[in-house]
Amino acid sequence: MLICGVDEAGRGSVIGPLIVAGIIIKKSNIKKLTEIGVRDSKLLSRKKRNILFYEIVDIVEFTCIYKIEPGIIDNNVYLKNLNKLEGKVMATIINHLSADVTYVDSCDVNINRYTELIRSHLKSSNNNRRIIVMHKADILNIVVSAASIIAKVIRDKEIELIQREFEKIGSGYPSDKKTMEFIKTCIIDQNNCPSFIRKSWKPVKNIFNIKQQKIYDFI
Repeated sequence: MLICGVDEAGRGSVIGPLIVAGIIIKKSNIKKLTEIGVRDSKLLSRKKRNILFYEIVDIVEFTCIYKIEPGIIDNNVYLKNLNKLEGKVMATIINHLSADVTYVDSCDVNINRYTELIRSHLKSSNNNRRIIVMHKADILNIVVSAASIIAKVIRDKEIELIQREFEKIGSGYPSDKKTMEFIKTCIIDQNNCPSFIRKSWKPVKNIFNIKQQKIYDFI
């Protein structure tokens, strides 16, 4: 029996892409994930995640990774369709992997609604397969935990690529003062907003509003 786990990394970030990852593993090999210390990526150090990444790839049958660029995220946030976008991407991954059972970490508070959203994008050949949508699946299901590690490591690599050109972006999350100072400098002081900044996020929109107010006050 083949088991699939799907999770994302970077949804709450104001910088960089959102990464969705899926893995497919033989049920008989799931115990190996426990043996190597797999758990939710947020509970692991960056060094440990990087080590586990390669061990997970060796254990699983296949991995599938999907990158959603900031511009696409912005367009869907403006339309209030971010959950629909993520559900469609997860369905795409599920279609590629075609496991007997798939566990998904839900971004929607309504599990049934999110399950139906994913199913609406499945190929007919996958419609009869079991899809189990859960809250906190990255903590409760070790296959999803493994997918969360894959997604997080790929997401970290994407941020590293941005940091090669812009050293002061921080972690990319709005709780990081370094990140928000970088965005503020780009928008207000330099009058420039790189494409990797998510302009639809409220903390970023607030900075744009400050800029507009300054222009108004000047006039």
